[in-house]
Amino acid sequence: MTRRTLVLGVAVLGLSGLSQPKPTTGGFDVKIRLTFGEHTMTATLYDNASARDFASLLPLELEIKDFGSNEKIAYLPRKLTVEGHGPFSDERPYDLCYYMPWGNLAMFYADYKHPGLVRLGRFDDGFEALHVPGEFPLRIERIQ
Repeated sequence: MTRRTLVLGVAVLGLSGLSQPKPTTGGFDVKIRLTFGEHTMTATLYDNASARDFASLLPLELEIKDFGSNEKIAYLPRKLTVEGHGPFSDERPYDLCYYMPWGNLAMFYADYKHPGLVRLGRFDDGFEALHVPGEFPLRIERIQ
């Protein structure tokens, strides 16, 4: 192998990494705080179009309430973009999602599965507050 071939090979390998798509489910350094009643939760948003659109609305003053036996919901002032959404199969409690048909946040504290969801992020801490029954004023703000 000549020196020229070696240098060319290294250059091609280095450039090939530039075309790799970025993951759409990793964090993009946006952390949020959700506060209701005496409770505070934090979450990290994922890097997708819906989560970025949601972050652009912050801060928000909403109402959080129980829905079903596995989630709390809060209605947003407008629908979010769903560009690039797709199905996911690794649903877990404490996911923060957007329900496309109704335009609301869905904050899950138990198992769930529904095709109309876009995952916005994941709760980092304080998520036990989702188990507190009732309706409360909710403030959501960006903290990072």
